[in-house]
Order: sequence, then structure tokens, then C-alpha cells
Amino acid sequence: MADFTAGRAAYLQIADEFKRKIRNGELEPGDRLPSEAKLMTEHGVSRTVARQAISRLREDGYASSHQGKGSFVALPGEGASPKRSAEFEQITEYLSEMHRDVRRLTERLDQLEDLVRQQGQAR
Repeated sequence: MADFTAGRAAYLQIADEFKRKIRNGELEPGDRLPSEAKLMTEHGVSRTVARQAISRLREDGYASSHQGKGSFVALPGEGASPKRSAEFEQITEYLSEMHRDVRRLTERLDQLEDLVRQQGQAR
């Protein structure tokens, strides 16, 4: 299961987990991927996150979806090529790291504000 505290978006972690399974041969081309509902249950995420994970797999060439049938494992290069450039991926990763850093700064600011409040009450 993905570690959602790692600072990376949950949908990216789920997609990366499936990519690893595909590259390692745990999942073969043509195998059915879990439904959104199953991803939600297994990973404890919202439908939006589950949908984004499957969409990312499609965009990167690791899945194909067929309306009413589901999503299936594919290999990059077989059919459509990934739609995102390496630069886009680097920028996305950088923004994810920045988001994590901003979250940490916000938490630290909250802690400092609490300390100031406590000192003000102690006087």
C-alpha cells in the first residue's frame, strides 16, 4: 500500500505502485485493474483520487479503459505514447515537494502562534 505521508500526491503513489507491479510482471498486459470502488476501499482514498490514479496510468501508457468494461493493464509504447514530457513530470514533482514544504511551514507557524498565545495567557 502507498505511504500517503511521503509528501507525494496519493494518486501518484497509487499509480506508481501499479507501474511497479506491471514492470515486475506481477500484472500482465490485458489483466483487469481494480475498479475505482475497489481502489477506494483498498487505499482509503476518495473516488477522485482513485479516478486520478487510473487516469495517470492511462496517460503514461500503463492502462487502457473501455467504457462499461473497466481498465486493463497495457505496456507503454504499445499503442498511444505517454502524453506528458519529462519536463512536465519534473515540474509536477517539484510542485509536490513545494506543497509538502508549505504544509510543514504552516504547521510550524501554527505551533509558534500557539506558543505566543500560551505565553500571553501565562502573564
